Amino acid sequence: MGTHLITGAGSGIGAAVARRLADRGEDLWLLARDAGRAKELAGEFPGARTLVGDLSDPGKLSWALGHQPVPDRLDSLMHIAGVVELGAIGDLGTRSWQRTIAANLLAPAELTRLMLPQLRMSKGHVVFVNSGAGLTAHAQWGAYAASKHGLKALADSLRAEEHGNGVRVTSVYPGRTATPMQASTHQQEGKEYDPTRWIDPQSVATTILTAIDLPRDAEINDVTVRPGR
Repeated sequence: MGTHLITGAGSGIGAAVARRLADRGEDLWLLARDAGRAKELAGEFPGARTLVGDLSDPGKLSWALGHQPVPDRLDSLMHIAGVVELGAIGDLGTRSWQRTIAANLLAPAELTRLMLPQLRMSKGHVVFVNSGAGLTAHAQWGAYAASKHGLKALADSLRAEEHGNGVRVTSVYPGRTATPMQASTHQQEGKEYDPTRWIDPQSVATTILTAIDLPRDAEINDVTVRPGR
């Protein structure tokens, strides 16, 4: 049985991964933005433990985690939470950029830094759920794509630095997936949302579990998941 710390377990891909791991009897630690959300997650995943830390304020994560029990070892750290705010480069102000970069790039970097000793101890696995926007940027997606391009660089650098410590690093690049964030994105785009057109979160969860379950003789560095219809 492994020990896994997951961000974004409240919905979408994160919830699908957490449920699959819970069904396997794995030991779950779920990061919540506040105490109220932590209580909700504990109710949704009986037996899981929760940590409170606001990804929108990465500078306070060290203080927050220093004032509560944390796992003493980790088999995986899964960065699944994220935010998206669309807008043209000429229209987006610094606050939009700061919110996006903080949640999608700085928080994963800081949480990884804080959890590296536990990951090194167990020769664990860091999974970054990136996005197709982390490989190709389109109009209106500048801030989000920049954060996700940065997340790819973070993963690549971490992989090179931690290979000798036995820590594996995987980036997953899903296309549009039927999640609450996708519904919000469609609303921002002014489009009708039809979840049947997009990837089921369970399919992305299967991809993530395949990566962490892979025998130690191999490592999935990058994997792209695209809608099949």
